[in-house]
Amino acid sequence: MARRGIAIILTLLGLAFVVSIAGFIALYFLVGREPSVPANAILTLRIGGDLAEVAPADVVGFLRGVRTPTVRSYVDDLRKAKVDKRVGGVFLRSTGLDTPYWGKIEEIRDAILDFKTSGKPIYAYLEYAGDRDYFLASAADKVFLMPPSTLDLTGVATYEVFLRGALDKIGVYPDLHHIGDYKTASNSFTEKGYTKAHKEMDESLNRDLFDRIVDGVAASRRKPVEEIRRAIDDGPLLAQQAVARGMVDELAYEDEVRDKLRAAIGGARTRELEGDEYARVSNASLGLDRGPRVAVIYVAGEIADGKSGYDPLNGATLGADTLNDYIRQASRDNSLRAIILRIDSPGGSAVASDAIWRELMIASRSSDRRLDVRPRRLRRLLRRDAG
Repeated sequence: MARRGIAIILTLLGLAFVVSIAGFIALYFLVGREPSVPANAILTLRIGGDLAEVAPADVVGFLRGVRTPTVRSYVDDLRKAKVDKRVGGVFLRSTGLDTPYWGKIEEIRDAILDFKTSGKPIYAYLEYAGDRDYFLASAADKVFLMPPSTLDLTGVATYEVFLRGALDKIGVYPDLHHIGDYKTASNSFTEKGYTKAHKEMDESLNRDLFDRIVDGVAASRRKPVEEIRRAIDDGPLLAQQAVARGMVDELAYEDEVRDKLRAAIGGARTRELEGDEYARVSNASLGLDRGPRVAVIYVAGEIADGKSGYDPLNGATLGADTLNDYIRQASRDNSLRAIILRIDSPGGSAVASDAIWRELMIASRSSDRRLDVRPRRLRRLLRRDAG
């Protein structure tokens, strides 16, 4: 009797296993297959959040068919839409950008400018318009702002907290390693205010970023640089002021903007397609996967010794051993013409960074491939530490 019960249990477990495998296979083909793109479609891109560099390995999201968009997925969507004859235009919907990395925003903005060379319209709708959201939206053909909203342009600033005075009061001495005047991470604990080098660095970075924002907006809005600079200096602007100063084209609600875009590309026959769905359209199906093969290696997370893993306090960690394995594999692959590193890291171990730098130099010398970052600059980027 006991044997029979065990046999039944094992049979049920085996059946459940087979059903589960079959379900995963069915979901893979259901979620993985390319969507049907209607003719004269409007591609809707909802861009916001911190603009992830690498999509998380989320099983639940995969089962739901939801994929976390990344910087590259937005760029690829625009690149595909540029040549896809089924896509008539793009509706850009900013959902609140909070990434501190303006380079990511600028990469997507450049993709918008490239899409515009196709002659297809791209309209941007802003329900909330912060500096980052507006900078991205300003690249579109037309910028629309929700009537009761404001254009919150406030410029660029850096804020620092210095704790040395507080530590002195409680008798704590911060014994931290500091390797140079411009390595300022430890200054929050060792200084009572800005050092000359620290202030020089922050002012230089802020000035450069602000100039890039002003120049980009001025070029897209076809206005003098000084006019854009004054508008930002006078910000935030009320919606009517934003229109009067030419920072936005019209005040409208989302449904009205969609109607305007629909009319611009063909009227009521147009259909809409979400960006996460369009992401499943392959580059190859649009003839974009031709030419030399290039390896793209993502350096995302805090750099650490050993294998990559996950730190409960700091999140994903990038192990030097893991990354070096990828570099060696790419170096040995004779079908690759170049190796590109996409670095999205706060820094980490100086020793691990140097090991990665060494492996990159070996890869560079062992073939005629080119790295996307000059060796000297790459060494400076990777040799980061906590100080």
